[in-house]
Amino acid sequence: MSTPVMDKTRRLEVNKAGSKMISDYWDGVFNARERGDQVVWYNGQALNPIFQAAGLVWCHGEAFSARLAAQHLEVPAQQAGEEYGYLGELCSYSRTHLGCAVLTQKSRQGEATGIVGMPEQEQLASKLPAPDFFVNAYSGCSTGQQWDDISFRVFGKELPMFNVSLPFLWGNKPDSGYLVGEEWEQTSLHVEDQLYKLIDFIEHQTGRPFDWDALRQNMAYIKRASELRREAMALCALTPAPATFWDWISSIAHINFLPASQELVDFFAAVKAEVERRVAEGISGVQNERYRLYFDGIMNWNKLGWLAKKFAAHDVAVIAGRYTHHAFWQEPHMIDPENPIPGMAKHYLLCPTNHGTKTIQNLVLGDCEKYGVDGIVFHSTRTCRAFTNPQQLVAKAAQRDLGIPSIFFEGDVADASFYKDEILESRLVAMLEGIDSRRSRDVTG
Repeated sequence: MSTPVMDKTRRLEVNKAGSKMISDYWDGVFNARERGDQVVWYNGQALNPIFQAAGLVWCHGEAFSARLAAQHLEVPAQQAGEEYGYLGELCSYSRTHLGCAVLTQKSRQGEATGIVGMPEQEQLASKLPAPDFFVNAYSGCSTGQQWDDISFRVFGKELPMFNVSLPFLWGNKPDSGYLVGEEWEQTSLHVEDQLYKLIDFIEHQTGRPFDWDALRQNMAYIKRASELRREAMALCALTPAPATFWDWISSIAHINFLPASQELVDFFAAVKAEVERRVAEGISGVQNERYRLYFDGIMNWNKLGWLAKKFAAHDVAVIAGRYTHHAFWQEPHMIDPENPIPGMAKHYLLCPTNHGTKTIQNLVLGDCEKYGVDGIVFHSTRTCRAFTNPQQLVAKAAQRDLGIPSIFFEGDVADASFYKDEILESRLVAMLEGIDSRRSRDVTG
């Protein structure tokens, strides 16, 4: 039985307006065929500014899987994926999206799906317009490399596909480091070259010349939106924190795949304004903040609201996380709108699963110091080994170098069956008791 949770959260009000932006975007995707638009399905990094400049409608596979999970509508798609032959241990993003592909293909062919029950949920899962072509740009994940290849098979091996190869940044050369070193520079150039080839591919698929002015404008919007987002995040180093990790989770869709526009800039300006107002008025993201924790792991979308309330019920402000703070155009100074491809290529290599453990340790421990956290919660994401691989080493480094304790709990990105509330509850309580004990010793000397 799950532990009752009292709501002590104070989520940013601006995220309500942000939810409508997301709904409007997906409605535009669902209606793409009625407008006669071409549709691209893609996975991995945020290639959408390129698709937008090319006049395409884009569907990000992980994003749609996450949306279904957040709405608790993922089961019919996952059942379809299982019927097609994929095990429950496969990445639940890909399992859900491949199930959507199966349902979309069968819906297009007017066939019965064979899935029993839940017709309305099934209808939503099959609502995606079939793609005209695929693009894959996955970093740091072996499943991602094969995801579109399987989608290609589901659609009868008839649709073109372009794969952008994003090499892993091992970071083991003497001059290697975050954003520096020969490995970084050479790999960035390798990705730049592929992006130009991707644009050639898109011109062939659309039959139109690529609109470079539109891409420059898109990246100017994204650069400004990212600057505002990062400035608002930095304000959360204050105690008590005016906003939390869960607020940044709620605005990931906007920075990751919504259309680049003045509306996007205005949204993150509103986010920063609300955070600044909270700082001025002394309003915290969690009532009675007593503990500050860091969240390492990809998001459990089935439990977003549940987890926000659970931590807040224990007076815990989850301040930052590797998933929110080390992805999604997080280095806006690298974006040059007049020459956008180099900065885009660099960002596509900066997925938080695409670094060696040494770099990840430096990033996470740097955040722990910056935000003054008391401990780390590791979401041991069952079907995302790319994120969980270095976690034990990072936990040991945090204890050794900073004296920061950690706990682990199991869950998943889009499969609720892997979450065990009792384990998180018992381990969280034990860690908070340990933090209290340490504080008492520090006071008594």
